[in-house]
Amino acid sequence: MAIQEIKVPDIGDYTDVPIIEIHVQAGDRIQVEDPLITVESDKASMDVPAPAAGTVKELKVKLGDTVSEGSLVLLLESEAAVAGGAKEKPAAPGGSEGQQAPTAAAAPAAAPTASAVAAPSGPIADFSRVHASPSARRLARELEVDLTRVPATGLKGRVTQEDIRNFAVHNFTGGGASAAASTSSGAPAAGGGLDLLPWPQVDFSKFGPVETQPLSRIKKISGANLHRNWVQIPHVTNHDEADITELEAFRVQFNKDNEKSGVRVSMLAFMIKAAVATLKQFPEFNASLDGDQLILKRYYHIGFAADTPNGLVVPVIRDADQKGVVEIAQEMGTLAKLARDGKLKPDQMQGGCFTISSLGGIGGLYFTPIINAPEVAIMGVCRSFWKQVSPDGKHSEWRYMLPLSLSWDHRVIDGAAAARFNVHFANLLADMRRIIM
Repeated sequence: MAIQEIKVPDIGDYTDVPIIEIHVQAGDRIQVEDPLITVESDKASMDVPAPAAGTVKELKVKLGDTVSEGSLVLLLESEAAVAGGAKEKPAAPGGSEGQQAPTAAAAPAAAPTASAVAAPSGPIADFSRVHASPSARRLARELEVDLTRVPATGLKGRVTQEDIRNFAVHNFTGGGASAAASTSSGAPAAGGGLDLLPWPQVDFSKFGPVETQPLSRIKKISGANLHRNWVQIPHVTNHDEADITELEAFRVQFNKDNEKSGVRVSMLAFMIKAAVATLKQFPEFNASLDGDQLILKRYYHIGFAADTPNGLVVPVIRDADQKGVVEIAQEMGTLAKLARDGKLKPDQMQGGCFTISSLGGIGGLYFTPIINAPEVAIMGVCRSFWKQVSPDGKHSEWRYMLPLSLSWDHRVIDGAAAARFNVHFANLLADMRRIIM
């Protein structure tokens, strides 16, 4: 039997990163690109994928071990060894009983259009020789791209995420591999395809001095997620305003009264409490899509976007419904510091039901926040401003207004529900006493 040593591939400049999750055990049958272990750097977590198919013979690592590029993960009885045994493989469609199933190399003849984009449904292409990072491999799996067919433009022949996206755009006709297979004639799939022009290749240096800077790891990871979310979720954004005149006055006085104790409450802490109460009133916003099923959550974990030197991350306040405003504010401060220091753990960024993205400390009026899948909505808020309003059309007064931008998934939510959500959220901020009623 052929036993293959599976080692940690190129994971960039990271060394001695701890294993935080093990996805397989001895005896498991795995396929190419199945996750074997998850490691965590000081910036993010990443999967180590299987470079070949087969059966796990023996694990060589355990939870908490540290690994680097080249570290031995497991011994694999490779698929080639199994294929060479006594097991009889099914005949290829239309072939004789003694004919073997087509190999990966023969797959293009059976399904030429699909194989140009996705791994064939029969024998799986060998990605082990492809020079690509785990995040790039994950993106290829999400987009159903056959890595062996992607032209590499990265350093030393590395397939980059941009290479994968460009390949997917040029080869997909919309809807993934199934759509590609259904349009073998070259005609657009039902509903039309992307039909995008190639990304412009420009030598900017001929126009003037330039400087090339690599994207941070967080931006690379979040960029792929944001791209997927924006393309796959039908976003709609409702804008509104919340009158926070009394709440802001109370917040300022509270912080002044508790200045010596070190307790300081931001407006965002109040917004998290208002979000929980609004989610209880509109449960379809506290949900996730799973195929044709809507998963309604009975817990309230609220994420908030935190600005860090390396990019935005989203820590999660768990069980926000069971915590007071002061406790939420203190937990937010702790999580925000961990985020800035690059020390957030994966479980501190998982399980969110709803996210609030606040630009209040920077500026702006309104924007369109991108939904943080698998959530179905996100609230964006900008800097508050004074506005002269007239409740009765006769008398006017100055009020302190908070701009609201609610993005929602139109597959789950309709415009009327979104408008009601915004109004309810704004009314709670206008009078937080409503929460205890």
